[in-house]
Amino acid sequence: MPSAHDEDLVSAYANTEKTFFELASEQRLSILFRLNEKKAKISQLAKDLNITMQEAHRNVNRLQDAGLIEKDPEGIFSLTTFGNTIIKQIPTFNYLSKHKEYFSEHILGELPFKFIMRLGALDQCEFVKGVVAILERWKDIYREADEYIYEIVPQVPIDLIEPALSRVKEKGVKYSYVLPKNVIIPKGRKDLLKKLGHSELLTKGAIERRMVDRVQVAVILNEKQAAVMFPTQKGETDMNMIFFSTDPLFHEWCLDYFRYRWYGSDIFDESHLKEI
Repeated sequence: MPSAHDEDLVSAYANTEKTFFELASEQRLSILFRLNEKKAKISQLAKDLNITMQEAHRNVNRLQDAGLIEKDPEGIFSLTTFGNTIIKQIPTFNYLSKHKEYFSEHILGELPFKFIMRLGALDQCEFVKGVVAILERWKDIYREADEYIYEIVPQVPIDLIEPALSRVKEKGVKYSYVLPKNVIIPKGRKDLLKKLGHSELLTKGAIERRMVDRVQVAVILNEKQAAVMFPTQKGETDMNMIFFSTDPLFHEWCLDYFRYRWYGSDIFDESHLKEI
């Protein structure tokens, strides 16, 4: 027989179960998101969502009973505070559901809980696959930067060093990056950095760099575009697949994560670099 503790656990999630049950309908979700845009009468909901009045009545009644929407004396429906808050959580489920195959093969690595709770901010994104496509998107973030380039990456491909430093020199872009202490650098990097005046840019403060113990979740961003990469189940950043977006919420998530890692990082130490 189930213990009292087990029964308490079941009881604790009873209200959550009811809410999920009411959300398990495309029509009811559509009504919620439509009302999030603007209040409406039931006839307008039926018209906008291309459903019958009978369907509209049935689903509106269920949403009212669940406390997600309410009706004023004039018959106009709107979201309750509960309903408005609930739909703000849906992008997280939507993002994870759209990419459930990806997340069955990847982990969230060192991502803090507060950023996991905000994964819905990544919902409006483009999933980019393939080394060539990713390198081009990466270069585009550099080329289109007007204010800054921020990144936390496990390594910087040698082909990307010149595009980044050129933008710094030509447009006065601030370049700040974080690398792991076990970073592997390609042969020829030192000569290329010397040729491009990397040391001078460091001295001027145009480039800033820091180190952390490890990098699993990587972000690359300028002031208007951002990309994020998650690690494989082995804990290694998957640089063959990225999520990219110009959506403000997506960008804010990446910027906040960059700042979180930056302010918790250590002084850059060249002695940790391993050339291969």
